[in-house]
Amino acid sequence: MKKLLTALLVLASISSPLLASGSQEEKQSVTLMQNKPEIDPQLKAYAAAWSGKTGIASTIKSIGGSSSVTLGQQLRTDFAAGDMPDIFIIAGPEDYKEWESLILDLSNEAWVKETSVAFKMDGKVFGFPVAVEGWGMAYNEDILKAAGVDPSKLTNFEAYNKAFATIEAKKAELGLDSVVSMAASASMGWVTAHHNFNSLLSNGMNYGDLTAAEKLLAGEVDTKRLAEYAGWVELLFNYADQAILTTGDYDAQVGAFAAGKTAFLHQGNWTDGNIEQAGATFKMAFAPHGSMKADTDGIFVAAPSFYVINNESDNIEAAKQFLNDMVFTSEGNKFMVEEAGMIPAYANVKLNPKGQLSKSVQNWAAEGKVYSWNQYLFSGDFRDQTLAPIYNQFALGVINKQEFINYLTEAFKNRK
Repeated sequence: MKKLLTALLVLASISSPLLASGSQEEKQSVTLMQNKPEIDPQLKAYAAAWSGKTGIASTIKSIGGSSSVTLGQQLRTDFAAGDMPDIFIIAGPEDYKEWESLILDLSNEAWVKETSVAFKMDGKVFGFPVAVEGWGMAYNEDILKAAGVDPSKLTNFEAYNKAFATIEAKKAELGLDSVVSMAASASMGWVTAHHNFNSLLSNGMNYGDLTAAEKLLAGEVDTKRLAEYAGWVELLFNYADQAILTTGDYDAQVGAFAAGKTAFLHQGNWTDGNIEQAGATFKMAFAPHGSMKADTDGIFVAAPSFYVINNESDNIEAAKQFLNDMVFTSEGNKFMVEEAGMIPAYANVKLNPKGQLSKSVQNWAAEGKVYSWNQYLFSGDFRDQTLAPIYNQFALGVINKQEFINYLTEAFKNRK
């Protein structure tokens, strides 16, 4: 925990070297595939500027968001076609296992000394942490104040149940379309079966405690914890805008919150840029998820994903330079923090994100009130193809809460 907070909060003063501009003996290029469409324009702009200074061509491919194709599916397609990118994303142990034979050992790279949240296996470093991210329930402070709801009291299911009912009764006078902006369409499984699912796996538990996740991985279901969690999902679905819930994409979900049409948003600090672009000026921050009857006092914080280098690439040195330059140049630091709005995972980066939700993540982390990201202990296929449709059916009203519980139980017990 201490190392994680150090990565989040230590801001050492350093001199940022200029981007390397040495000539390449052979024509080099870098293709990077990533899964954060919300930073696609900024990453492409940075890569273009990097190419201009280094003379190394670069191509950025962004997969995910509201796309019907997942990153894993696209990587498998590219692998079959013999067209794997030089740099790509893994989210955790399951992704690593799938691509282990292609992932380069990066233990000796300079950036390794600047982070404590790199992806490691068997004592070796394989993954470059893209950022540190967090999420809870983002709230519009102005709306909650007008409704008489104290966000500091939102620490359990019943507190949210009462708060949602209070706001629902005042929707008209508050100018709201719904209490919660939540998406559970077929293309938004990453909101439900990734982020929301993690409430079941780690909410209220010590950081790094894998007990709940490991039991489910073994097919052992804690019926009490699952029942409470199902109640939380039902609550969110009941108070959501039904059009956004069942058919809305990322832009619709975030846009409703940014426009002040909903009091809460089920997303993370990566939405800062979108919210700012929409012109939102209200105060906002994160409250914990209310997936339990007992009090929980924290949000979910971790390195969300990692860049890895394809060890069969013809452009390994260029790929290494791309990653190092992101950490050790002023341009790279500016991209990560000021342009992409990310919380840096590197102690030497002296910039702080300006987004309100990112600042809220840092505040929770500074107090040590954080819970793990354990959803990536489960395979992408299990989350996307097995769990996501169950959430979708629940949102559509095709199944009820008890059936939701039954289907999840069956999924865990039959997981392969």
